[in-house]
Amino acid sequence: LPQALSEEEVDDIVAQAIEQTGASSIKDMGKVMGLVRPQIIGRADMGEISGRIKTLLSSN
Repeated sequence: LPQALSEEEVDDIVAQAIEQTGASSIKDMGKVMGLVRPQIIGRADMGEISGRIKTLLSSN
């Protein structure tokens, strides 16, 4: 099994994806998920990741 990612690693991946896509609102969530999913799938809970992305995008 792949090693699980730490919260810090997940946050870094999500932050990089937001920066790379230029995402600024919840409407851009699909773009961010598209970049994050291949890096995280099987290594973290995608439902939890989705929630983190929503939180970060709605706080911008």
